[in-house]
Amino acid sequence: MDRLPSIEIAGRRSPSTYGLLHEASVQWHGLEFERFAAELGSIDRELRAAYSAEQRELPTLERFLAFGRRIGTPEVAMAETLTRTHMAAIRERVTFLAHHAELLARLRGRVRLAVCSNFSHGETARVVLEQAGLLAHFDPVVISEDIGIRKPRAEIFEAVLARLGVGPDEVIHVGDSLSADVAGASALGMHTAWLTRRVRDPEAALRDYDGPAPEHVIADLAGLEGLLD
Repeated sequence: MDRLPSIEIAGRRSPSTYGLLHEASVQWHGLEFERFAAELGSIDRELRAAYSAEQRELPTLERFLAFGRRIGTPEVAMAETLTRTHMAAIRERVTFLAHHAELLARLRGRVRLAVCSNFSHGETARVVLEQAGLLAHFDPVVISEDIGIRKPRAEIFEAVLARLGVGPDEVIHVGDSLSADVAGASALGMHTAWLTRRVRDPEAALRDYDGPAPEHVIADLAGLEGLLD
């Protein structure tokens, strides 16, 4: 997300798709950018607070439908355009690690692989995996938008287990969030591996975390091969 265009909103500059979204939708609402950003920011805060309290996924399309209703422009076409614009901006800024595809190909020869991901647009998640050459290695792919529930709630993990047809003690869940991945998977009795490649200060993160400890800590997905050995 930090690779998104930098734009000033209410006197603060930050990476955001708001500028792209305004340009893509102004034909429907005619709002000046600052008013547009204020209204979208308000609905974002309200919806995210409500959905987060119940650990439900807020689909990107629903976010923009709610925004349209807020400003009196409830056209589905606008919400769909905003969704495409937002997701295209994210998709275009994804980078891939070259060794992941070969790594997963080797792992797939030994174990079954699945995705259990918090993401607000399942279609984009699958496109990103396919562009990275990873999608073919996973079965199943469970995205939070598809079932409406986010990690760490049990339902999303249970959906993966059901589709794999295995028990929790037969699975190792790999993720970079202590609260969503490690705590959520541990609560169901799954094994856990904490991936720290993008964790700025793992020691500080562990100090601030009061949930079950990860069984394994790996700095890169390549560390999974050693765990299997």
